[in-house]
Amino acid sequence: MDDDVLVLPSAGPDPLPLDTALAAVLGYARGRRPLHYRAPNARTGRWVEIPAFAYERFDRRPGAVDPLGEHDILTAEGLHGRLDPVSWSAMKAVLPSIDPLAGAVTDRAGGRTFGELPDDEFSVLAEPGTVGAGLRRIRERCEGAAGVSAEHVVAALHHRRPSLFPLLHRATRWQLLPHVREGDSGVEAVIHRELRTNRAAFDVLHERAAKLLESPLTVLRLHDILLWLSGTLRLTHAVALGRVHA
Repeated sequence: MDDDVLVLPSAGPDPLPLDTALAAVLGYARGRRPLHYRAPNARTGRWVEIPAFAYERFDRRPGAVDPLGEHDILTAEGLHGRLDPVSWSAMKAVLPSIDPLAGAVTDRAGGRTFGELPDDEFSVLAEPGTVGAGLRRIRERCEGAAGVSAEHVVAALHHRRPSLFPLLHRATRWQLLPHVREGDSGVEAVIHRELRTNRAAFDVLHERAAKLLESPLTVLRLHDILLWLSGTLRLTHAVALGRVHA
């Protein structure tokens, strides 16, 4: 593939020029939006600039080394929003059972990043024990627990291991589903194919973005950002913000 463009069918039919992708990532990380803030004890408020996206409150949040727990819930909320008390308690209760499943995926990967894994890791023909099967088990465990937000659980796992666990949001999942092929273990197979197909371009994007961001993003996270911005119709806005900050 040409290392000047990204060909991401899940994000849209047209190739994405690398400079546009870089502007989008920079806009996601540095973009600001106005908010009129008034303290409860004040008669008047003032306009302030706050981050437009989740880079500051999710990607730059410190990691944790202890078992999955409340710290990870707070981190996931930085990306997907606050949980109500019932959902918070449900997620806290399910995390201990998620921990060994995530550990099995990490062991299977053997230190390799998501894009470095062979195709068989996302094929049902190579199951059981593959990374794709492990990710599906985690998703099924979340879906089988009442009140648990699978999006928040996946966000917690990604923040722990941002090179291995892909993020999935309702919008991005719908973007990926039409590209699933027979024999795929899940939508993660689509992400894996796009990373491997665009390996050279993503390496260039990763290198350029790392020079501009305070906390570099993994290739897997770069793919997620571009897919999410496209699927939620925020790509043009993020590109405009990125070019201003560039």
